[in-house]
Amino acid sequence: MRVGWRHGFAGAIAAVLLLPLAAHDATRAAQPTHNKPTVSAKPPAQAKPKPLPAPPAPPPSGMAIDTEAKHAIIVEVETGTVLLNKFADERMPPASMSKIMTAYVVFGMLKDGKVKLTDELPVSEKAWKLGGSKMFVGIGARVSVENLIQGMLIQSGNDACVVLAEGLAGSEEAFVDLMNQKAPEIGLKDSHFANVTGLPDPNDWMTARDLATLAIRTIHDFPEYYHYFSEKDFNFNNINQGNRNPLLYRNIGADGLKTGHTDESGYSLTASVVRGDRRVIVVVSGLPSMKDRASEGERLVEWAFREFNDYKLFSAGEKVDDAEVWLGTEPKVGLIVDKDLMMTLPRHSRRDMKVTVAYDGPIPAPVKKGDQIGKLVVSAPDIQPIERPLFAAASVSPIGTFGRMATLAAYLIWGSRH
Repeated sequence: MRVGWRHGFAGAIAAVLLLPLAAHDATRAAQPTHNKPTVSAKPPAQAKPKPLPAPPAPPPSGMAIDTEAKHAIIVEVETGTVLLNKFADERMPPASMSKIMTAYVVFGMLKDGKVKLTDELPVSEKAWKLGGSKMFVGIGARVSVENLIQGMLIQSGNDACVVLAEGLAGSEEAFVDLMNQKAPEIGLKDSHFANVTGLPDPNDWMTARDLATLAIRTIHDFPEYYHYFSEKDFNFNNINQGNRNPLLYRNIGADGLKTGHTDESGYSLTASVVRGDRRVIVVVSGLPSMKDRASEGERLVEWAFREFNDYKLFSAGEKVDDAEVWLGTEPKVGLIVDKDLMMTLPRHSRRDMKVTVAYDGPIPAPVKKGDQIGKLVVSAPDIQPIERPLFAAASVSPIGTFGRMATLAAYLIWGSRH
């Protein structure tokens, strides 16, 4: 009997050594502290957490505001949170707001050294004769790239756009090909350009969401050229014209980007507003008048800053919680975020915010530093839950054979893992 007991015990140890430990579910709730989120741990149903997609975050669900615009979107730039979505993924004529894309391609050429601001480009008859808004270039004249950019963005000059396109790509058609090639590369999902001006064309469309994405990319990718969007007037050929963006004149923190108007599109605006550390992008389209464009743009901006705020939950590398380790040289490993965790929340929801840590535990050794082994789930009233990955703060090696046997024996006899 004694020999048989030993054989049975040894067989049990071998079986546990060879077979993976069944997933252990553990839930624990930490007491909330002043101005800190509640942290708990609860394992997910899946065997291993999968990498999570990057922002944009889902929109708040209970903070809607109505707008007379046919299409609208408001995006908090720092977190990618969508604060307002009204048919933001529906195709619409962008009108002169598509000149932001024309500018993006020009800025890229400047940054790559393919052209300089002081280079002068010739004015063709096509550019000179083009209708709509103009910077009034003279046929046969040569105009600097910088002046053409100012004419395009401040005066909304269609003629400036064509001079840039022909001078930098050989023809407007060739430049349009560059725009359509670049659009998906920078995250535009449903945009197509038929010209460089935004003049009406059935093959020219964008979405409000794509305009917001383009605005954010322009601000981030070309800070050295972004200032042209905020210049309030430009004098060329003895003709002074003011920037058409009405929010630049209202002292609310606006620093760009572009208006648009055609009979089909109505009065439209893509605007950026900065206050403190926050930047908000507002896109509206289909408004009935210039006055409505200005007042509605300002109203939506004020709502976004009044009702929402950004909250920093954790800094990059900060430990959020510990995860238990099975058969490792350390009983636990820290769980960290790999980048600053900022959340945009309705101001009234902040006090009821909860942060949950979820992982399948214990984590079997070895554990490699940087492995994704859990996730952080943020929930609060009026928002959809938001998830972010958690990573191992350190490596944990497996214990040796005798240590494994001792640990397994203790587990079999007393139910203790350590």
